[in-house]
Amino acid sequence: MAAKKTKAKRTGGRFARLSSAVPGLIVTALLLALHVIHPAAMTQLSNLIFDVYQRAAPRPYIDTPVRIVDIDDATLEKLGQWPWPRTDIARLTQTLTDAGAAVVAYDIVFSEPDRTSPARIARILQGNPAARGDYADVAALTDHDVLLGQTFGKTPSVLGVFLTHEPNPNRPPVKAGFAYSGSPPYTAVRNYNGALTPLPVLSKDAAGAGFVTVGGDGDSIIRSVPLLSRVGNQMVPSLALEALRVAQGAGALQVKSSNGGNESGGGAPSVVAIKVGAFQAPTDATGALLMHYAAPRPDRLVPAWKVMAGAYSPDEMKWLFEGRIVFVGTGASGLRDLVSTPIADREPGVVVHAQAIEQIMHQQFLQRPDWWPGFERLLILVLGLAIAFSLPRARALIGGTIAVVGVVAVAAASWFAFQRQGMLLDPVYLMLGIAGPYSVGTVVSFYREERARAYIRNAFDRYLSPELVARIARDPSQLELGGEERDMTVMFCDIRSFSSISESLGPQEIIRFLIEFLTPMTDILLARKATVDKYIGDAILAFWNAPLTDPDHPRNAALAALDMVKRLDKLNAENRDDPAKVWPGVVRIGVGLNTGSCCVGNMGSAQRLSYSLIGDTVNLASRIEGLTKLYGVSIAIGSEMASRIGDFALIEIDLVRVVGREAPERLYALMGSPETALEQGFIDLSTAWKAVLTAYRAQDWKGADQALEGLAPHAAAFGLKKLAMLYADRIDAFRKAPPPKGWDGVFQATGK
Repeated sequence: MAAKKTKAKRTGGRFARLSSAVPGLIVTALLLALHVIHPAAMTQLSNLIFDVYQRAAPRPYIDTPVRIVDIDDATLEKLGQWPWPRTDIARLTQTLTDAGAAVVAYDIVFSEPDRTSPARIARILQGNPAARGDYADVAALTDHDVLLGQTFGKTPSVLGVFLTHEPNPNRPPVKAGFAYSGSPPYTAVRNYNGALTPLPVLSKDAAGAGFVTVGGDGDSIIRSVPLLSRVGNQMVPSLALEALRVAQGAGALQVKSSNGGNESGGGAPSVVAIKVGAFQAPTDATGALLMHYAAPRPDRLVPAWKVMAGAYSPDEMKWLFEGRIVFVGTGASGLRDLVSTPIADREPGVVVHAQAIEQIMHQQFLQRPDWWPGFERLLILVLGLAIAFSLPRARALIGGTIAVVGVVAVAAASWFAFQRQGMLLDPVYLMLGIAGPYSVGTVVSFYREERARAYIRNAFDRYLSPELVARIARDPSQLELGGEERDMTVMFCDIRSFSSISESLGPQEIIRFLIEFLTPMTDILLARKATVDKYIGDAILAFWNAPLTDPDHPRNAALAALDMVKRLDKLNAENRDDPAKVWPGVVRIGVGLNTGSCCVGNMGSAQRLSYSLIGDTVNLASRIEGLTKLYGVSIAIGSEMASRIGDFALIEIDLVRVVGREAPERLYALMGSPETALEQGFIDLSTAWKAVLTAYRAQDWKGADQALEGLAPHAAAFGLKKLAMLYADRIDAFRKAPPPKGWDGVFQATGK
C-alpha cells in the first residue's frame, strides 16, 4: 500500500511538473510556427535591431576613389534653378573628365529635351508680340541635347535610368553584357514593367547606363541596394555596378546563380554573387547588396557650384577627381532625392550608390548565413524545452537571473557576429525563445497575486482624476454611488466647425489632430487646478472645486480659458505650415464658463462609475458655450461668475433666455486678465459698448447706430466685429418691425 502511495505521489508530481511546463511549451511551439511564417512585423523588428548596430558601429571609412559632385542648395542658389541647360551639364562632364575622372555617373535621368535649346528659344522669341525678325540664326545653332550627347560620347559617362512598375514600351539602353554561372536568375531579381530612359541622342554614345531606382523597406529605410534588376527579359545593372564596370574598362558582368558551380539549392535559381571586373560582391537571392553604411563624410561630397565656378585650382581638381569614380547627384532639399538610411534620416540618394561602390571595392560586406535559420530553430526548441521544464523547480530570482543572462548572451553574440564577422544573426527569435517561456511561466505562477491586484486596477479605471486615485487608494469605501452639493465653476470647450475639419481628414489624422490639440489644453487645465471630467469628441468638460477644494475657482477657470485661447493661437502659428503635423489651417474654439451650485460625485451604474457633476449650472455652461459662435467671441461666462471676477476685462454682451430655461441670463465676454482691464484700449472699448447697449435697450435705434459707428475701431482691435454686426442687424430689424410693448431686451436663443 505504501509503495502504491509513493508511486502515485511520484506520478502526481510528474504530472504537476508537466502541467506547469505546458505554458512554456505552448509559447515555444508558437515561436517555432512564427519563425516558419516569418511575418513582416518580425522582419521589421529585426531590421530595427540591425539599424541600432549600424549606428553603434558604422563601417570604418577608408579613403576610396569615389567622389560625389553634389547639386546642393548652395549650388542652386549660386547657379540657378534646376534643370540646367544641357550645355552646363556638358561643361561639368568635360571639366570632371579633364580633371582625370575615371567615370562620371549621373544619378539623374535626362528623359526630356532641353527647354533652353536654340530652336526652342527661337520659337519662344518668335511668339513674342514685340519680336523683331524670325531668329533663324538662333534656331540654326546646334541643339543642346546634341552637344551633350557629343560630350557623353567623348567622356567616360554613365547615365541614369529610372525603372517603373507602370507598363510602358521604354527599355533601358543596353551597354553591358551579362555572363551567367548557372541558369539566368530571371525569376529571382526584381522585375519592372517599364522605364524612364535618357534621350536616345544622349545615351547612344555614352559608355554606360544603369538604373537609379532604390526602394526602401516598408518603413522607407534603405537597407539594401539592388545591383541587378530586369525589365521583361532584359537584365539591367545598377548605376553603381555600371559605374564600376566602366571605370575598370570591364566587359560583361558575371552573375553567379544558386545552381552554378559549387552552389546548390532546389527550386528556381537565385542570385549568389555578381562580379564586375576585378571585384565580386555577394548578394541576397534577388541580387541586392546588403548595405553596411559608413558614417557621413563631408569630404565625400564636393559642391557642384565650386566645380562649375572654377573655385578649385587645376592641382586641386586633379587631387579631388583624378582616377576616381565621380557621381553627380542632387542633394538639394527641393529636388526630393533625400532618402533615409539606418544612420541618417535625410541623406542624398546618390550617397547610397557611392557607399555601395565603397563596400565592393574594399570587400566590406554584411551577409546573412544560409545555415542560420535552421540552426536558429534548433536553438529555439532546445532553449524552450530547457526553460519550460526547469522553471517550475527554480526559484523566481534564480530563474529570472538565468533568463536575463541568456537574453544578454544572445544579444552579445549577435553583436559580436555583426561587429567582428559582418554577419547578420537575428537575435529576436532567440531572445523571445528565452523571455517568452519564462515570462508566461512566471505570469501563471503569480496568477493569484495578479487577480488580487486586478480589483484595484479595475476600480481606478472608473476615475479620470489623479487626485481621486490617491483618495480611493486611501479609502476604498469611496467607490460607492452618490454625490455632494458644492459651489463650482464649470467649463465647456468646443472646436469651431469640427465637422468641416473632420471631412478634410482621415480617421487616423483626426485622432492625431485631437491629440495635438487636447494635450496642451489639458496641460493648461491641470496647471490651473481643474478636474478634467471627460472628452466628448473634440469637446472638453472640466470643473473646479472638486474633488479638491479651490476657493479661487472662478478666477482659476477664467485664467485657464484665457491661457487656452493664447496657447491655441501659438499652436496655429507653429503647426499651420509644419508637414509633420496634422493641423487643418487656423483652428478656433468656443469656451463657455458658469459658476454655481452643482451635484458632484460618483455617478453611473453598479458596473461602471464616473466621477462627474450635474445641475442647472452645468446645463447653462453648455448653452453659453454654444452661444459663443453666435456672438463671435472666444470666451463667454454667466452672470454669477462675472460678479466674482469683476476685475477681469469683461463686457456684457446680451441678456439671453437659453433653450430649456425660463429665467434669462446676462452673458459676458471674457476679453482678458485684470491687467487688460486697466489698459486704455479696453477702457475705450467698454465705454463704447456700454453706449451701444444703453441705446439698444432704450429702443433708441438712431443713437444705437451712432454708438456702433463709434465702436467700430475698438471692435476691430478686440475681434468683436461679428458681435457689432449682430447688433447692427437687430437694430435694422427692430427699426422695420419694432419690438412688442413691454419688451425687456431679452434675446430668445433657438439653438443649443
